[in-house]
Amino acid sequence: MKVLIVSDTHGRDENLELAVNREAPFDMLVHCGDVEGREFYIEALAECPCSIVSGNNDFFSDLPREEVIDIEENKVLVTHGHYYGVSMAFDQLADAAKQRGCNAAFFGHIHMPVLETEDGILLVNPGSLAFPRQRGRRPSYAVLETDGNGKMNVEIRYL
Repeated sequence: MKVLIVSDTHGRDENLELAVNREAPFDMLVHCGDVEGREFYIEALAECPCSIVSGNNDFFSDLPREEVIDIEENKVLVTHGHYYGVSMAFDQLADAAKQRGCNAAFFGHIHMPVLETEDGILLVNPGSLAFPRQRGRRPSYAVLETDGNGKMNVEIRYL
């Protein structure tokens, strides 16, 4: 299974379109928030099942605050992250994922890619396709591929 993970597109679709075209085909798209009203466009663009959560800039949105999704043998907490203090540390997010029986958490908000494990929880932040904040400020996203037995391999990729 191949999953495209994006975040913090802030209504700017150009780089999202590039990432989708570069990585197609994929089986699922996960957006970790701050779509700014573009959720229907994103779902149409992806042409596959989508998990899209609200971010701190998704005012008046009907999107869920967070979701728990299944990716083969894995349970994943999808959230924007701002309710878990991810700008400071990732321990609250890892705890929330663990409490929900998840072995991974996908999040956004900080506009910087993260790929690490904390307390046995795989933490993935794809960075931002619109306003990257890491050194070099290259737009980024993540691609997850499973091996058919549930093992997740994640890679941060740059435009």
